[in-house]
Amino acid sequence: MSKIPLRIEQLDTILYNSNLNPMGIPESVKKSLNENLGSIIKYPSEYYGELKKSISAYSGADEAHIVLGNGLSDMLRLYCSLIIPQKAMIFSPTATEYERVLSIYGCEVSYYDLDESKDYVPNIKDFVSKLDSSYDMVILGNPNNPTSQIINKPDIELIAEVCKELEIFLIIDEMYIEFTENYEELTSIPLVKEFENIAVLRSVSKFFAVPGLRLAYSVISNPSHLEMISVTTAPNNISTLTAAACTAMFKDKKYIDESRSQIHTERSLIFSAMNTNKNIKLFKPYANYMLVKILKDDLTAQAIEEHCRTKGIIIRNCSNFHGLDNKYIRFCFMKPKQNDLLVNTILELL
Repeated sequence: MSKIPLRIEQLDTILYNSNLNPMGIPESVKKSLNENLGSIIKYPSEYYGELKKSISAYSGADEAHIVLGNGLSDMLRLYCSLIIPQKAMIFSPTATEYERVLSIYGCEVSYYDLDESKDYVPNIKDFVSKLDSSYDMVILGNPNNPTSQIINKPDIELIAEVCKELEIFLIIDEMYIEFTENYEELTSIPLVKEFENIAVLRSVSKFFAVPGLRLAYSVISNPSHLEMISVTTAPNNISTLTAAACTAMFKDKKYIDESRSQIHTERSLIFSAMNTNKNIKLFKPYANYMLVKILKDDLTAQAIEEHCRTKGIIIRNCSNFHGLDNKYIRFCFMKPKQNDLLVNTILELL
């Protein structure tokens, strides 16, 4: 019996653990980098005005409220150095980077355990009931990583109100929000003008597939925090080429619209293709990645990870996420033919 040929070369390594936009680097970025090579003779701050104007038009944030940084970890460290948190609350499971950065500052971390039986969708009223004045920071991913679940804006507003009353600084990580449907209705950026105790964080790494440009930005309205950031951060912390490329990138409506359309389609197709299998549990995804629980007794995340690797597919073994174990994997959504291979490869073991 002849084997069915693969629809892509097995030797091509596909990083399903990276959560990057499968469309790759925007043409607007390549063009801008080529056109602005000569700009490196100038100090980059000359380009920040146009960059902030571009971010403002793209995100709806007030230019005066935009803070630039070298990646999301950099932004997290910035706010931890500003607040010096002694005790913080985060979800479990959630991005491992939150705990890592908090630990650098000697912060005690408390976990709010998300309920698997409720598909890890947070119970916001119960969550805020766990907060008290002993906390000085809360970090939330929206969408959350690795669960790919979202919090709607009214619930974020409730959290912000409770945190304000308790004098807790709230960080909302929107790294993946642009991949969600109708993300303009989910983003917390409009709440920044109302709440001085929140900072919304975003990065260009995932949605625009340019992690090497090292640009993140946050949106915050607190005047004293903005003044302190202005005084303590380097005035030229974003490179000239990054500033020029990202200024053009945020205006690239064709790339933005096509990316969202492709992710929405592939997310739905993969979920439908795998959801009927009784040996796995899928958690309905809202971002560009999906969390999967393995129900088959004799199969582990490591086994699936190793099997996928033989086909050039690199997925995420989630056993090192707080609250998960060796029965969970996560993968992002790539191009259609690649996704066919991913689904078929995983299902071979189920």
